[in-house]
Amino acid sequence: MFNDRAIPRIDPRRPYVIGPSGLKRIVLGEEVGSRELQQNAHGHSSVKPQRSQGPFRLRSLVVLHTDRGALDEAARETLAAAAILASPDTEVVALLFGGNADSVAAAGEAGADRVLLCADPGFAPQRKLAVLAELWQREAPSRLCLPDRGADADLGRRFASRQGLAVACDVIEVVPGREVRSLAPAGQFAVQPLPPVLLLARKAADARLPFRGQGNDGGVLALPDVGERIRDLGTRSCPASQLALEEADLIVSAGNGVQDTGGLRQLAERMGAAVGASRVAVDDGRFAREQQVGATGKTVQASAYLAFGISGAVQHLQGIKECRHVIAVNLDAAAPIVKRADLTLVEDCQALISALNQLLAAERAANPVLETA
Repeated sequence: MFNDRAIPRIDPRRPYVIGPSGLKRIVLGEEVGSRELQQNAHGHSSVKPQRSQGPFRLRSLVVLHTDRGALDEAARETLAAAAILASPDTEVVALLFGGNADSVAAAGEAGADRVLLCADPGFAPQRKLAVLAELWQREAPSRLCLPDRGADADLGRRFASRQGLAVACDVIEVVPGREVRSLAPAGQFAVQPLPPVLLLARKAADARLPFRGQGNDGGVLALPDVGERIRDLGTRSCPASQLALEEADLIVSAGNGVQDTGGLRQLAERMGAAVGASRVAVDDGRFAREQQVGATGKTVQASAYLAFGISGAVQHLQGIKECRHVIAVNLDAAAPIVKRADLTLVEDCQALISALNQLLAAERAANPVLETA
């Protein structure tokens, strides 16, 4: 008797990579790669349905600082959490500091129904609080959601304190309409009634929603001219070699294919990048253990990650999954890292490192940088 339950089934829409032969290669357990859109009965690509068509009676507000106009994974998870918690008559309104037209569309795909933009003045808490207070009074939202990290968390705590609102920090789980669970010392959980201000921890919600928001452009909010109690003196850069990999914005990373470690370190210094490495390169003694990137090393969130001679083991891909752009240099066009990379150069990494060093040296000689006191 034929038992179809004994046959393992693979979803044809799983992430895949196209091999040199032109055939799809599906790797079980992988979360990166290309993915086909579902097709409807007429063969056209289907689009995710809107969460709600309205009309909206209530509002839920999400405030985010963009990364050069882009939404990172933490921002998408916060939008997703607000959309999941919203009832059909609740509009999810997003305020993006430093956003642009592209981030409006991205916020709509992530669950926002209306997106407002505001210039990011840097560290100017009084001006941001004034914008948020005006928006809070105008929209009268029932809930405010922000990621519990960096400038978002700082603004959320300041606003809750200024308005006298209850706030839950480091939220990892929400029971709609009832309570929230937050991380607490000694690995325990703190449970409290659902407050009006939520600061969400990473992974509190899955950003891969089965629906999208309306994504309407709500216009641009002007920053009020209010006095700041703190004067921003700007920032001063330190050598990238002194930065922890978790804080680096640009990382040059080496794998087993890089033998000239001196040339790679020289390239990183000239580019102003931190140096990372795969586990194989670290185990071989060419790099320090604190430079290891991957599930057993450091998880990085760089804007650009240049991988030289790294094949892309599952553990390494987990460590770079939150990087904005990945550039891979490898002689193997079918290496696993190729399906994660935004740009792949099928080239000998040693030759490319040498060529880049020569190019940067010539550019620096032609345009010398004057040191200022």
